[in-house]
Amino acid sequence: MTAAPGRRSSTFTRLLRHGFTDASAAERLLEGPELSPVRSDPILLEALGATADPDLALRGLVRLLEAQSDRTARRGLLDTLIAAKPLRDRLLGVLGASAALGEHLARHPRDWEALVTYEPRDLHPGVEEFERGLAEAGDPVALRVAYRRCLLSIAARDVCGTTDVAETAAELADLATATLRAALRIAMTAAPQDAALCRLAVIAMGKCGGHELNYVSDVDVIFVGEATDGADEGKALRAATKLASHMMRICSETTVEGSIWPVDANLRPEGRNGPLVRTLSSHLAYYQRWAKTWEFQALLKARPVAGDLALGTEYIAAVEPLVWKAAERENFVADVQKMRRRVVENIPAAEVERELKLGPGGLRDVEFAVQLLQLVHGRSDASLRSGTTLDALQALAAGGYVGRDDAVQLDDAYRFLRSMEHRIQLYRLRRTHLVPEDEDDQRRIGRSLGLRTDPVVELNREWKRHASVVRRLHEKIFYRPLLDAVAQLATGEARLSLAAARERLIALGYADPAAALRHLEALASGVTRKAAIQRTLLPVLLAWFADSADPDAGLLNFRKVSDALGKTPWYLRLLRDEGAAAENLARVLSAGRLAPDLLLRAPEAVALLGDGDGDGGGLQPRGRAQLEQEILATVGRAENAEQAVTAARGVRRRELFRTAAGDIVSSYGTETQPAEPDQGALVDRVGGAVSDLTAATLAGTLRAVVREGWGDTLPTRFAVIGMGRFGGHELGYGSDADVLFVHEPREGVDDREAAEAANRVVAEMRRLLQIPSADPPLLVDAGLRPEGKSGPLVRTLKSYEAYYRRWSLVWEAQALLRAEPVAGDEELGRRFIELVDPLRYPAQGLGEEAVRDIRRLKARMESERLPRGADPKLHTKLGPGGLSDVEWTVQLLQMQHGSAEPGLRTTRTREALDAARTAGLLSGEDAETLDEAWVLATRVRNAVMLVRGRAGDTFPSESRELTAVGRYLGYGPGRVGELLDGYRRTARRARGVVEQLFYGG
Repeated sequence: MTAAPGRRSSTFTRLLRHGFTDASAAERLLEGPELSPVRSDPILLEALGATADPDLALRGLVRLLEAQSDRTARRGLLDTLIAAKPLRDRLLGVLGASAALGEHLARHPRDWEALVTYEPRDLHPGVEEFERGLAEAGDPVALRVAYRRCLLSIAARDVCGTTDVAETAAELADLATATLRAALRIAMTAAPQDAALCRLAVIAMGKCGGHELNYVSDVDVIFVGEATDGADEGKALRAATKLASHMMRICSETTVEGSIWPVDANLRPEGRNGPLVRTLSSHLAYYQRWAKTWEFQALLKARPVAGDLALGTEYIAAVEPLVWKAAERENFVADVQKMRRRVVENIPAAEVERELKLGPGGLRDVEFAVQLLQLVHGRSDASLRSGTTLDALQALAAGGYVGRDDAVQLDDAYRFLRSMEHRIQLYRLRRTHLVPEDEDDQRRIGRSLGLRTDPVVELNREWKRHASVVRRLHEKIFYRPLLDAVAQLATGEARLSLAAARERLIALGYADPAAALRHLEALASGVTRKAAIQRTLLPVLLAWFADSADPDAGLLNFRKVSDALGKTPWYLRLLRDEGAAAENLARVLSAGRLAPDLLLRAPEAVALLGDGDGDGGGLQPRGRAQLEQEILATVGRAENAEQAVTAARGVRRRELFRTAAGDIVSSYGTETQPAEPDQGALVDRVGGAVSDLTAATLAGTLRAVVREGWGDTLPTRFAVIGMGRFGGHELGYGSDADVLFVHEPREGVDDREAAEAANRVVAEMRRLLQIPSADPPLLVDAGLRPEGKSGPLVRTLKSYEAYYRRWSLVWEAQALLRAEPVAGDEELGRRFIELVDPLRYPAQGLGEEAVRDIRRLKARMESERLPRGADPKLHTKLGPGGLSDVEWTVQLLQMQHGSAEPGLRTTRTREALDAARTAGLLSGEDAETLDEAWVLATRVRNAVMLVRGRAGDTFPSESRELTAVGRYLGYGPGRVGELLDGYRRTARRARGVVEQLFYGG
């Protein structure tokens, strides 16, 4: 029990003052007679208080004293501690930072003497000195003990600040090298006959190869084997494999002394599925034919460390030329970036914020970016070919490939994060990269890094600050030097050469680097406020453009928008200050032709890309009522019909851009908002938005035409009936508006006068909506009317009734399944629907003859309308499993059962399909298969229009356009084959369902 404040001992108070968190427990430990020198000596108490965890240091010291063989040994240790400051700082520093090394000292109580030496050569021992320290280890257990003794000296220099984090990492790599050599020596001694048959080289990879190893890390290696003179190659490789396996076990197996570290050979060709040991020629054959980009990236750090060093040197000389050609591979940068994204995606969600190595803003971000730059520019600049991250970063800065200030910030961030990683691992000597959640652990880490005022708060603040610097990695070190290449730099600043800038742009996927550099120069040069802001924005924009299928188009379109709006005060402020606007703009400008074309016709629509500011802002589509209200108000202010419809088409253009931009952003996703997972919801959103916009535009056009020709009242009631995808709320970006026109003469108006008025209205509406202008035309198609193109454009309601009663064919009744009033006289539109309902939902369903007619017509369409030369399996409309298959199947069910099942009486395909499933007309699995195929085919058609700027029912043949379609559909670079295979597979399953439901098996 803690003493009352007034009766606390002086020792207790001193312990609190020296940083002990459990002063009562510390006081009890100090009460022992053996520790009286500690209790009474202010130097020792102060030294304990200077450690990362004074409580841990004191407990470790007590255990070490108790482990000494006798009282004399204990007294000798204490006397040395008091007299020798170097030992005091080293021993207590290790005990206060590492519970694991404290346990090692308790098991091996004389090992503290290894810390007594303090000669210059002891500051930075090399491989040879570590080899001497391990030389007497003749078996695996002795090797582990000797390894921990050497590790103890490295940790002591580290926690005392004698070595910095880079030097510590290099010492750990040197110790690993010596350990691999010792382990291989033990293995070869145990099997001399195998050693005689082969030459075996051990190639260090990863952090060991790069001289930047952690305290606890897998040691990545690759093995190269050759037969000795006269030996059979097969026998030699088997012998080398046995030696390599034995060496790995020596290092990896756990005993009472723990393990050293796992030896990981999975970076070898074919990974764990490939042979453990290969000949040099086998390695080369694999790298020349099969290796992936990441394997060349891994070889950046390759270094021979053990075994036959001459063979290891031959291996490095042979693979090095292949490494420096890796950047010439197709999709090189995309492959590296994809690998980085995959690493982040595989982090458990609960750990991502604590992941020091792999998480966003972590160590791997720095390493990946540095390696990417090395591979791009190291082909022509040998000074960049270092396997050590910080050395490579310094060389990149010296060569102008990275801004010097940026390199300094990244160096600081990397050193801090590596120091955190070291201190986290040192505590228990466990392999981890997670920042502990426990406050005591964080306090120890913070104090070990010199943060003493408020260790926990300061540690988290510094960690987040450095991670924030790293998160801006690509902006800082990959893209900004491109601007430096075309902009004026301060005297003495290193500058990326134009040749190097072109290389980097090519690696990023720019097809015309010379044009890209011209655009950058035009955007970033000068001393204007516009140029200054654009220099800030362009690095991150270039990153987003490079993440698209057409970076060149993105950059060119950005230049056009900036030329049009650069002097507008709100434009650059929007991109600079609103988090979403700049990334949304980059995604939109590089995703295809349609959205940029719409934007460039009226660049002020870029304001929609911001975070939204009420009814007019943001990328969410506006509802039909809002749209119609705005368009009618715009029409009401115009002086004549042509001006009115021009204004209405302007609203339509802006809202088409809003819908297309929202679709692109939702499909691609952004750094803050992942891609929309519900593909059906995306299709419904686009179809509903374009259909509502078309209906509102027709309503405004009708109002403008009637007002100019007849004032307030047309001589006849007039309604527009949406048909096809329009009536089904399923219009795509490139769809025409299928309609029927119906009128009914007002009381007292002559039928001929009414008909003339109605026809004039239709003709003028169609003319005004197609006048060539900066706005996309709205094509109105009345081809589904009775008698088709031979029949009148407009009929009275009675005429429709007479025609449908006497002459209607089954396909016309099927077409009416999607009929829905969209503009004009609401009451007349309602009566038209009442007229056609019995026709499209017959009371007794369909007879066998009618079903045969529908099937025959569908089969004829498949054979006659498919374009010549088109691949049927990839035709989204008429191909097997395409839109026509799904829609005709659903429509057949509607006509057969719509009279009895109210849920089927809808113009929308997906709603009707769901109603059919609910009614038990098809299974849930079949409904899901048809829905998936219909959604995918619709998405492909929308993607083609967005990418090419013109409608199409098949996948583009041009590779860049096809890649862009794939990106819209969620397929990253290099996955076009998966895209096409996925579509065929989905369509094939849907066709199987159609064969059963539509054709009757």
